[in-house]
Amino acid sequence: MKSNENKELIMAIEELEKERGIDKNYLLESLEVALTSAYKKNFDSADNVKIEMDPETGEIHIYAQKEVVEKVEDDKLQISLEDAKKIEKKAELGDIINIETQPKNFGRIAAGAAKQHIIQKVREAERNLIFNEYNDRKGEIVTGIVQKADKGTVIIDLGKLEGIMPLKEQIPTEHYKVNDKIKAYVLSVEKGIKGIPQVLVTRSHPDVIKKLFELEIPEIYEGLIEVKAVSRDPGYRSKVAVYSKNPDIDPVGSCVGSKGIRIQNIINEMNGEKIDVIEWNEDPATFICSALLPSHVMAIDIKEDEKFAQVIVPDEELSLAIGKGGQNARLAVRLTNWKIDIKSETQYRELMAYEESKKEEKNQEGNEE
Repeated sequence: MKSNENKELIMAIEELEKERGIDKNYLLESLEVALTSAYKKNFDSADNVKIEMDPETGEIHIYAQKEVVEKVEDDKLQISLEDAKKIEKKAELGDIINIETQPKNFGRIAAGAAKQHIIQKVREAERNLIFNEYNDRKGEIVTGIVQKADKGTVIIDLGKLEGIMPLKEQIPTEHYKVNDKIKAYVLSVEKGIKGIPQVLVTRSHPDVIKKLFELEIPEIYEGLIEVKAVSRDPGYRSKVAVYSKNPDIDPVGSCVGSKGIRIQNIINEMNGEKIDVIEWNEDPATFICSALLPSHVMAIDIKEDEKFAQVIVPDEELSLAIGKGGQNARLAVRLTNWKIDIKSETQYRELMAYEESKKEEKNQEGNEE
């Protein structure tokens, strides 16, 4: 490489350090490795070649490293003590001597290798920057345009990267079309083939609802209201438990908003998914009763050690408490993390009567004995 090319290379490396944050020393060291590899490939050299680059001028020095021996058996790898002393006066047997060499045409080869290496490192740096940017956005909502929506997986253009939404992360009631603008939640960021970052996104995860609440409701974003739990049947219904330490704040009312406008924005984003907002309570009985809304609980018996609740509801509200396909009860169980057994008033009375009769039978048998 000519001296002006050397200087341009050093300037380019320094610019990369400034703009891309790639350490100059790291780049020089990796460049020396790349040049060594190019030299060996083009000149059929042994493994004793060492290449160094001057960090100030960019000048390349090529050395053949040879061991100082008493009798030379391989002149590619060894040098006699007499010849070694001509290069290094203090040379001794067993030392490694660097003998500088400069084969013809290596300047052209080195320039090509250096260019390719710089391009590679720039790409790596860009990928790392994008990876770090999106890695920091894990757990956030991103907006993108649907690029592909076939064969199950949906590909979303997020700007610098593509988001991948597998079938299991999609809402079953939604049908995605190319050019649709959608919001999704970043589940994870990984380095894929050739180090290209891959962003895994979801619309079906419960945290999508939680994050949308944070975006739409200022009191949650500011920490005045806390989302305690979310249970979800994606595309159909969600239950969200909210709480505020401040007695002057109505957490449910704040989330629903005047005339339901706040919650409606979230429902619209989820394409009509119903969302029940309930107030969280540290008392499990109170919380379970709220979780089973819109049905009303007549009585509840809880077993703390088993995290089990027996719930009694009016006869006419049994189907409401259980929900279509058991949805309401299932969501309440996930929300509270308690086992819940729901019975109507009549079912409960019949059960009590049955147990009482069994008890009487047992007592009679005992008396006969």
